[in-house]
Amino acid sequence: MSITSLLNALPGACAQGIIWGIMAIGVYITYKILDMADLSVDGTMATGGAVCVIMITNGYSVWVAMLCAFLAGLLAGLVTGIFHTFMGIPVILAGILTQLGLYSINLRILGIGTSAGTASNVAVSVDKYNLLVSLRYVRSLALNNPIFASLIFLVVLILIMYWFFGTELGCSLRATGANESMSRAQGINTNFNKVLGLMISNGIVALASALYAQYQGFADVNMGRGAIVIGLAAVIIGDVIFGRIFHNFALKLLGVAFGAIIYYLVIQVVLWLGLNSSDLKLLSALIVAVFLAVPHWKEKYFTSAKKEVDANA
Repeated sequence: MSITSLLNALPGACAQGIIWGIMAIGVYITYKILDMADLSVDGTMATGGAVCVIMITNGYSVWVAMLCAFLAGLLAGLVTGIFHTFMGIPVILAGILTQLGLYSINLRILGIGTSAGTASNVAVSVDKYNLLVSLRYVRSLALNNPIFASLIFLVVLILIMYWFFGTELGCSLRATGANESMSRAQGINTNFNKVLGLMISNGIVALASALYAQYQGFADVNMGRGAIVIGLAAVIIGDVIFGRIFHNFALKLLGVAFGAIIYYLVIQVVLWLGLNSSDLKLLSALIVAVFLAVPHWKEKYFTSAKKEVDANA
């Protein structure tokens, strides 16, 4: 393949990376701040897109559709939170249960208006509807370029999250993830914070899903499959590469978005080199495994080597 084909594919990879970077910020809230592994995002990533596309095709404005997608994500996070806190189900199993239930719900949402009542995918054309982002304009140097629109969403989201986690409620949420027992001893309602964190996380994921469905021109019941792997990859890549550079909370969120962009650029380069697209899931798992291992390798080998040098000195 020629270098020209790679260069032509890079704008699309950047646009996808930014959108998935927004999704990864949702994963960051549960994985890094709350120290919880929420697997419900695989279902929420399809729910947001399904709600958005169905509302747009039924005549609602794109802004109303995206708001409803966000609210649907909040509701999904609430269900996971109730499973975990009220019913005592471990958070991993609670996320799996929510994800499992959302698959049937997403089929119902996509099937609204059909005779069967269920559908696996619904298309939304940029020619017929006023969409915020579209793959068609990814190479155009104009405001309708999805890279610009997604960047605006990303910056606004980071600013909102930076403000929220600086408030008393946001600080208590961060304290819950840092030390739950100490937080409870200080009078913080940790169960409430867990539910709130799961709701915010899934709401952001659903919002990213709404953007992604518009970008690709359709919503599919399987569009969220493997989303948690991509989200974790972005979080881990951002932490490993930018962790020592970005200390401010807003910059850490930006590093997560950069991690998603790097992930998609690497995927695009590997595809350009000739990897079969059916092996992408395997490649994603290997990338996450390697970046998860980097902190361990650094601590085990480089730190011990440094201590040995200092001891000999």
